[in-house]
Parts: sequence; C-alpha cells; structure tokens
Amino acid sequence: MEKGLHSETLLRWQLEAGVDEAISVDPVNHYHERSGKDQSGVTEEPSATPSPPVSPPVSPSIPPSGMNETAAIFKPAPTEVKRRRVEGQESALHDARAAAHNAPSLEALRTILENFEGCGLKTTATNLVFGEGNEQARIMFVGEAPGADEDRMGRPFVGASGQLFDNMMAAIGLDRKSAYITNILPWRPPGNRTPTPTEIAICLPFIERQIELIEPDILVMVGGISAKTLLGRSEGIMRMRGNWFDYASPGLPSPVQGRAIFHPDYLLGSPAHKREAWIDLLEIKARLKSFS
Repeated sequence: MEKGLHSETLLRWQLEAGVDEAISVDPVNHYHERSGKDQSGVTEEPSATPSPPVSPPVSPSIPPSGMNETAAIFKPAPTEVKRRRVEGQESALHDARAAAHNAPSLEALRTILENFEGCGLKTTATNLVFGEGNEQARIMFVGEAPGADEDRMGRPFVGASGQLFDNMMAAIGLDRKSAYITNILPWRPPGNRTPTPTEIAICLPFIERQIELIEPDILVMVGGISAKTLLGRSEGIMRMRGNWFDYASPGLPSPVQGRAIFHPDYLLGSPAHKREAWIDLLEIKARLKSFS
C-alpha cells in the first residue's frame, strides 16, 4: 500500500513538473520506427493490424507561482483597460463642463473645484490654487500651473517668479488689487512636470468660466501653455507673443482682446528676452488705456 501510494505521488510530481512522455527501460530506434527498417537495413513488412496511436499524458495547467487562478482568468485585456480609462476621462470631462457651467459666481466656482474629484492632480497637490485679485478687473492674467511655492501657499504667482510678475505688473501701473490673476490648472502637477492634454482638458471648463465671470477687457496669457490652451493654437510662445488675438467663449457677450507674454519663470532663466517682454507690457498698457 505504501509502495503504491509512493508511486502515485511520484507520478503526480512528474506530471506537475511537465513530464509528458514515458521512457522505457530498453532503447528505442526511432529511425527504425519512421522508416520501417530494422537495424540491419532490411525493410520490415507492415503488420496487418496497425497499433492504435497512444496519446501522451497531458500535464495539468498550473498557474504561475503566487498568482491567484481566478485573477489570472478574469484579468482585463489591455484594450479593455484602455477603454475603461477613456470612458473615465470622458465622464470626468462631462462632469467638469456641467459643474463649471452652473457656477453663478467665483465663490461658487471655487467651492465646486474644492469638491471636484475628476482630476488626478488634486490627489497629489497640497492646496487648491484658485484665482485672486479684483473681481471687477478690466485686465486678467492667466498663467499655466502652480509651482511648488504656489502649491504650498495656495496662491498664484508667488516665490521668485511671483516677485518678478509683481514687478512686471507694477511697470504698467497694475497690482494684485487692480488685476485678476489665475492659472489654467488649479493644482500643481507633481514635480512641476508639464501637464498632460487630459489634465488640461478636464480643467479647461473651470478657467473658461472664471474668464466669463470676470469678463475682462484684456486677457493676458502668461506662457506658452496658457496661450495654446485658451486660443486653441499650436504655435509656440515665440511666435505668438507680440500679437493680438480674439478670445471668444459662449458665456462672454463679445470676444476679449488677448495677448501672450513670456512666463516669469522663463524670463528668470532667459533674461535676454526681458526686452521683448517689456515691449509686450507697454503695448498692453496702451491698449488698456484705450478702454478708459
């Protein structure tokens, strides 16, 4: 009994190890089997009744070590995962548009953003960075995304970049009490990386609603991402700056005159372009005076 049990256990172990063919004690001449010749080269007569083929034993299917068998069977295919991700993004975009459209005021819009869960940037950011300044401002500045200082303080354009930005506004007679400033994204991308097109698309309805609620005479887009997003253009900031554009939105009574300028962060690293930035600021000042 014990010998039979041991043999059965050994056989099961061999099957699990992948053994699928038994080996006899006596050697087998496979050339002889294929050609019908014995080892002396003489052709044998085929037997009258050929033996039926014998199927080799089939080893059981063993899932990889550590993998749950049910999980392996029902794991979604890559196309299914992609479909679910796209559906989730479309749902978040739909929710963002509906929520932003229904905001009757800036305070209500801020509350909506604080409770909005459709953008993954919210889970990695420290604070929501909403706009600030004069809600009746005739000029509105829209940057790209909060940096580390903005994320920590919950305010747009602070730190070294913010100090330069304040100086740029002061050069044309503006400050944070006479202008309104905000960003395309209200949450900081991790590590100050470039925001993805999906992140921008989900946050776009909220900045569009901010512009509609402020209804400025002049919209200044600070940096290339801001200009590309709001104007729907593909050119870089080098080609867009120095020109006037019309910004239109369904919630605005008429198009707003827009201007793209260099971001303060860029000017800190490329001070040689401050001359072009100064020219842009002077033209913005002159155009703002024409609305007086």
